[in-house]
Amino acid sequence: MDTGALMALVRAAAGKRVVCVGDVMLDRFVYGHVARISPEAPVPIMRRTREAAMPGGAGNVGRNLSTLGMQTSLIGVVGDDAEGRALAELLGQIDGVEADLIVMRDRPTTLKTRFVAGGQQLLRVDAEDTQAIDLSTEADLVVSLEDAAKDASLIILSDYAKGAVTPGVIEAAIAAGRAHGIPVIADPKGLDFARYGAVDVLKPNAMELSQAMGLPVETDRDAAEALGQALSILPAKAIVVTRAAKGMSFATQGGEVMHRSGEAREVYDVSGAGDTSIAALALGLAAGGTLEEAVSLAIAASGIAVGKSGTATVAASELNQALQMGLRNGGVSHVPLETLKDQVEVWRDAHLTVGFTNGCFDILHPGHLRVLEEAKARCGRLVVGLNSDASVKRLKGPTRPVNDEVSRARVLSGLTAVDAVVVFDEDTPLALIEALQPDLLVKGGDYSIDTIVGADIVLARGGTVHIVPLVDGQSTTAAIARANAQAE
Repeated sequence: MDTGALMALVRAAAGKRVVCVGDVMLDRFVYGHVARISPEAPVPIMRRTREAAMPGGAGNVGRNLSTLGMQTSLIGVVGDDAEGRALAELLGQIDGVEADLIVMRDRPTTLKTRFVAGGQQLLRVDAEDTQAIDLSTEADLVVSLEDAAKDASLIILSDYAKGAVTPGVIEAAIAAGRAHGIPVIADPKGLDFARYGAVDVLKPNAMELSQAMGLPVETDRDAAEALGQALSILPAKAIVVTRAAKGMSFATQGGEVMHRSGEAREVYDVSGAGDTSIAALALGLAAGGTLEEAVSLAIAASGIAVGKSGTATVAASELNQALQMGLRNGGVSHVPLETLKDQVEVWRDAHLTVGFTNGCFDILHPGHLRVLEEAKARCGRLVVGLNSDASVKRLKGPTRPVNDEVSRARVLSGLTAVDAVVVFDEDTPLALIEALQPDLLVKGGDYSIDTIVGADIVLARGGTVHIVPLVDGQSTTAAIARANAQAE
């Protein structure tokens, strides 16, 4: 797949409007740690440390569309309750999302509460009403959908089987898509895929397709047979099936089945990965890309999402970076600071010590490796702060860096000692250290603790500062000097 073409689609999608109709919900996460089993029953006792809440379901699709650079008209229903008001407030804080939430007094806002300890979900508790919405509310949704579709580039039906995606809503979405010449994507639930009618793209996961067709979807051959069977009996114009780490398979009516593999990587949390996938698929199609291109974008985006905690989103910059590095499943070389802050919290919830070191790392040499390996040996997760190109130039002179920041970050991220790389533009990493609050700060060279930037911050919170002695003759400056001498 042409990386340049995919990146062009990300740029072309910026600012385009997508209508997302479906089941909005509130996702609540309760984090803590477990040290013992209850004497009352064989269950763990979790001591709560913090809570977080965010929009889930169709709301998370809207969040992902926003972070990918698009505008979203989000349409759904909530209850007349505290959860509904909290959800409306959260959605109102998201740039690019205009939420039209119809309040129903006879049903609660869908709430999913997940209890997480040691990096694992212990329990999920759902509070919901899954009955179909009444005809009056359905009529309100249809009016809102028809109005929003007038200046939209695509419509998403985000069905979580909570009652908002009724036959009437589906019919209205398909009619609006036909009237305005825009595609309609449906994320289905249940075994009756025919109810979604002649949508342009139906996007089940492997389990859903397997159950609906009564066929396995394990191998590529299995997926091809199930897709062929589905397209022979369904009015959908195309079907894309997500197959977790195996990637995606897809086909259009009368077309051949195609497979796009994922890439093995560490998975932290699959919550919301499907929402990220459909948002990226929508991005590709809204920007005028082919289904094959849209699938490639969806694979890259969902690969990034599963490495994050909770119902995560993916930024356009993260997607572009993954594409630029040619890593088809989201293996980015460095991450934005806000994303990294969330990840650091996840590591801490899992009782992992977080280490930090920084530098230009212009030409990687044994001295660098010694610092990184010694730092990693003293912590559970190691973050490397990397000076940007502009920062290096100010510190080292107009001929530096030899390697640009993308290349330097890529090399660092490929080392087993490094868990995350974050680029900073300042001359020192002080702002990073203040934001991340690491447990361990490591520097290489002839420093004393009182001359290390950020040492006071780490020590004040009970952390450790460690200095790794220099390796004689090993420095980027020395390497450049040797190369110049040899050239002469």
